[in-house]
Amino acid sequence: MTPPTQDASARQHAGELSPVPGRGGDRSSRPGSADTAEVDCQIAELRVRSTSELRLTWRQLHRTGPPQGLSRDLLIRALAHQLQERAAGGASRALRRRLQTLAGEFEKKSVSFDPGIVPKTGATLVRQWRGRAHTVLVREDGFEYEGQHCRSLTVIAERITGAHWSGPRFFGLIKRTGASLSTEAGP
Repeated sequence: MTPPTQDASARQHAGELSPVPGRGGDRSSRPGSADTAEVDCQIAELRVRSTSELRLTWRQLHRTGPPQGLSRDLLIRALAHQLQERAAGGASRALRRRLQTLAGEFEKKSVSFDPGIVPKTGATLVRQWRGRAHTVLVREDGFEYEGQHCRSLTVIAERITGAHWSGPRFFGLIKRTGASLSTEAGP
């Protein structure tokens, strides 16, 4: 953004901390600490900046350069999000910790399913299909069905049914959406 000066409002626009309590990068402040119109003005200002100025702003806010290949549009959106987050107070510490935990678990497992819907290791999933009970054991590195290791529930659901199914849906780990919920609810 603009180069830093002695003016407090200019420092805030440059992504630096403001001497005014509850403004700028003070993450301990909660929602309502910044004027919405001021944030809207800062966001509108991003659109007229050059790409090199946007990259410099990113570097000032994040203390590192923007990711390689990030388009101008995404750079503007990310900076706008950061400005809004700072004005609203950002995510709570508990939420940030939970997200970090989930990200770490996902990276460790290196599998292609959402960690939010995966049951704990050691759990047993049972599904009745055409008069037969099918049992799946949740393992650290995937799932076990009929003594064989599988990386996903979808593969297991396809083996059982002979057709393509969403594994998490087949085993009841995710809810149905839309009209099907309202028709099942009844009076």
